[in-house]
Amino acid sequence: MKRRNRNDIAVGLVVPIAAIAIWQWVAVQGWVNENILPSPLQVWRKWVAYLLPLQDFAAYSAGNAGSGRLGWLFSGELIHDSLGSLYRVVVGFAVGAGLALPLGLAMGASRIVYAWMNPLVQLLRPIPPIAYIPLSILWFGLGNPPAIFLIALGAFFPVLMNTIAGVRQVDGIYLRAARNLGAGGPTLFLRVILPAAVPYILTGMRIGIGTAFIVVIVSEMIAVNNGLGFRILEAREYFWSDKIIAGMITIGILGLAIDAGMNKLNNYLLRWHRGLEH
Repeated sequence: MKRRNRNDIAVGLVVPIAAIAIWQWVAVQGWVNENILPSPLQVWRKWVAYLLPLQDFAAYSAGNAGSGRLGWLFSGELIHDSLGSLYRVVVGFAVGAGLALPLGLAMGASRIVYAWMNPLVQLLRPIPPIAYIPLSILWFGLGNPPAIFLIALGAFFPVLMNTIAGVRQVDGIYLRAARNLGAGGPTLFLRVILPAAVPYILTGMRIGIGTAFIVVIVSEMIAVNNGLGFRILEAREYFWSDKIIAGMITIGILGLAIDAGMNKLNNYLLRWHRGLEH
């Protein structure tokens, strides 16, 4: 199994490595202005400088050993920006999913709740979180609160709609079998409906965390003064295209790591699912 995973990773690296090689070759040939599309090597250097502030290291090695700046390795902008963005994503996703999950379960299990809430949900669902930016600033000011509000909105509807779909699409055979065995309301819900809906719920959470990452970048460009989105916007103002791409790659790495973690969580929680047996 581990060998198979290593082979899958190796195969998955072929296309990115080939794309980087072509990108580097195009840059070396001078076919594109390096201010518009810097080479991968230039982006790598900027990413390292973004991660580890070399000017701090130079000052440290020049004789500042007694100044107490022993933490220079951990003072890079990239670390602070990544932690700031991850904090907003985690908190916003927890708020959005925490509100969507019980509402989705109630709407999926009860026709009355569905009839009451569905018109409002379908009215608000097509509105993108970005449209709420002016209101979020008016309501919450600047800083983390408006960003977390927007992220919660972005995560709310994917989790809600997948939870509703999971509960409402439970196979009727399971329900009839449970009722014939004497299962009543709470038992039927907890032992049959909820486990059968878990794959849908986890899929909604996986989509929701991806949406949260999109929204956090947009919100950081407008409402806060740190984070990966803020740093990309700052780089655009100074025409630092290499730093823009370095920030984008960082977002992709973080998103890939979170998605891989969510996938492992799905596989762990769905060990019983017949589609994951092999």
